[in-house]
Amino acid sequence: MEPQRAMNAPGRTPPSALRARHPLGWLVGCALVAWLAAGQALARLVVMHGPAELTSAVLWIQTDAPGPVSVQWRAGGDGALRSAAFAASAATDNVVVARLTGLAPGERTGYRVEAGGESFEGTVRAQPWWDKAADAPPVTIAIGSCFFLADADARWSDPGYGGEYEIFDSIAAAAPDLMLWLGDNVYLQRPDFMDPASMAERYRRQRAFAPLQRLLTTAPQLAIWDDHDYGPNDSDASYVLKGETLKLFQRYWPNPSYGLPELPGAFGFAQYGDVLFFLLDDRTYRSPNRWPDGEDKTMFGARQLEWLKQALTYAPRNSIKIVAGGNQFWNRATRFEGWKHFRTEQQAFAEWLVRHEIEGVIFLSGDRHFGELLRIERPDAYPLYEFTSSPLTSRPPSRIDKAEQENPDLVPGTLVNRRQFGLIRVSGPAGRREIRFGAYDARGVSLWTHDIRASDLRLPRTGARSSATVTAP
Repeated sequence: MEPQRAMNAPGRTPPSALRARHPLGWLVGCALVAWLAAGQALARLVVMHGPAELTSAVLWIQTDAPGPVSVQWRAGGDGALRSAAFAASAATDNVVVARLTGLAPGERTGYRVEAGGESFEGTVRAQPWWDKAADAPPVTIAIGSCFFLADADARWSDPGYGGEYEIFDSIAAAAPDLMLWLGDNVYLQRPDFMDPASMAERYRRQRAFAPLQRLLTTAPQLAIWDDHDYGPNDSDASYVLKGETLKLFQRYWPNPSYGLPELPGAFGFAQYGDVLFFLLDDRTYRSPNRWPDGEDKTMFGARQLEWLKQALTYAPRNSIKIVAGGNQFWNRATRFEGWKHFRTEQQAFAEWLVRHEIEGVIFLSGDRHFGELLRIERPDAYPLYEFTSSPLTSRPPSRIDKAEQENPDLVPGTLVNRRQFGLIRVSGPAGRREIRFGAYDARGVSLWTHDIRASDLRLPRTGARSSATVTAP
């Protein structure tokens, strides 16, 4: 849709970190624009932390030329030095993915990457393990969407449309355990839509962007996509190069899983402790927005929704289930893209959630270029919360529709029309978890917080629930 605790970075210090501490930050920002124009604000060796599991962690590595890549790290327990060798190839944009094995749950280990005369040192942490409720560790999840970086050619994008790139250092300073990108993580432009080589160049340039580098190695990164990293604005299943954009997305985001053997797509599953992530693809199987509503109009596709239902049913009842999508799920007030315009499918899923007594569900979305927290009341069921976080660096709209401001589902004080990121903090013992939603501006200043308990996301246990029809907002 077009819009209406501090940690030192390992290895190198990016220009954005210096800018954040510089008393003339605006002047350094102007210098950044000049660097971009000269093509100089790009890292030659880019390292990103992919998903971490209990005894391993993934490193995503991109070099500026084909050649050998070596990785060394210390294994858990005996501290033995391990190594792996790879060959970066132009056929895969010089990307290699290394899994650091033999780690101990919850422990940090150092690593070193060498390639093309460059080196990078950092630290990864395996997921913590606990089997007693009292030992459940706190978890902090950072979220955000809509990372716009202007094209070097002003014909394709407004150079002033993106800004406040210090937001990435602010996210890193919050020391999240995980970063979840909620779509529009790159903005494909007109020259890219039918040209896979142009798409790949845009991905490469954006991933090597200097102000991003610290965040990439602060925490494991997960991602879903929306229209701008899938194809043209508001694109749907008819986009003919969706296979090419899926290959690029998989190459640049090493999520734990993608689709099913018989069903390709950008959807998948991830887990961090008792927090489960159901990552949805709202583009590959999407009907045109203007398609008449009915049983054949879909935003996710019947088979992806069937997978989601099975996965939610299989998940432990007391887990926290985060369902993430690019478009908003439950906003009844929007005139822009959203599940609202796929009413039959949305209504059927809302009824299914209650009928199958699925507990602990939270929805996350991006896209809108503003942020908000919605609370959707349901008869005889717990309320559904949807946290929308947008934009990271894209331009916020000049105004927000009155209908959005007066949305009865809006949690007061949470509608914010500025660049921002979100934090979800989970704390307390298992079975009595507490959840804090919060939005923060580009400098890391709190915009609002809202607290709930995991028990607020449970169905009533006493008395009989009525058989009234559940209606989506």
